Amino acid sequence: MTFLDDFMIRAALAGIGVAFAAAPLGCFVVWRRMAYFGDATAHASILGVALALTFDVSIFSGVLVTALLMASTISTLSGRGYAMDTLLGVLAHSALAFGLVAVSFLQGVRVDLMAYLFGDILAVSRGDLAVVWSGAFLVISLMWWRWSSLLTATLNPELAQASGINPQREQLVLTLALAVVVAVAIKVVGVLLIAAMLLIPAATARIFSTTPERMAFLAVLIGCGSVIGGMYMSFSADTPTGPTIVSTGTALFAAASLVAVIARSVRRP
Repeated sequence: MTFLDDFMIRAALAGIGVAFAAAPLGCFVVWRRMAYFGDATAHASILGVALALTFDVSIFSGVLVTALLMASTISTLSGRGYAMDTLLGVLAHSALAFGLVAVSFLQGVRVDLMAYLFGDILAVSRGDLAVVWSGAFLVISLMWWRWSSLLTATLNPELAQASGINPQREQLVLTLALAVVVAVAIKVVGVLLIAAMLLIPAATARIFSTTPERMAFLAVLIGCGSVIGGMYMSFSADTPTGPTIVSTGTALFAAASLVAVIARSVRRP
C-alpha cells in the first residue's frame, strides 16, 4: 500500500493544495474588493462542467475555459459604465442558472450536481491531486513572479502607471489566476464554496497582519488549518466535508475577530 492509496491523505493533500492556491489570491480579492467577482467566476464553472461533458473533454479544461471567459467578460464590461454590483449579480446568477439548465439536457450522462455544487473532496483521485497541485504551482508562481507589480497596481494604480506597470495587465494576471483556482477547487469545495475559500482565510489573516506579505503567509496557514480542522470535524460529526471546511474557516474568522475586539478594548485608555 503506497502513501497515496489512503483516500483521507489524498483529500487532505488536495485541500491543502487549494488553500495554497486560493489564499494569496484571496488577499488581492480582499484588497481590491472583488468578492463578487470571484463568486461570478465560480458560478460560471457549472456551465463549464456541462460543456465539458457535452464535448467529452476534461472537466478541468471546460471549467478553466469558462471561468476565464467569465472573468474576462467582467473585466471588460466593468470599465464601460456598468454598475459593478449589478453586473456581477446578473452574471453570477445567470451563469449558474444556465449551467444547471444545460446539465439537465445532457443525455446518457449521470451528473452528480451536489458534488459540483458543494465538492466531493473524499473522492479525489491521484489524477485530481495532480491537477490540483499543478494549478496551485501555477498560481503560486504567478503570484511570486508578479507580486510587486500586482501589489503596486492594487494599492495605487496611478503610481503603477507612472512606474511603467500596466494595471490592465496585472488585472489580467489576477483573472487568469482566479480561473485556475476555480478550476482546481471545484472538486474539493464545489462551486458554491470556492469564493469562501478565497475570502475567509484572507479576511482572517488581515486582522493580525501589518504587511501584505505577512497577510498572504498567514492566509495560507489559516486555509490549511481550515482544511485539516474541517476534515477532522467532518469525520467526527459525519457532516459534508466541503461545507465543514468552510464552516471551520468561518469559526476561525469569528474567533480572530473576537480576539481583535478584546485586544483593542484592553489597549483603550
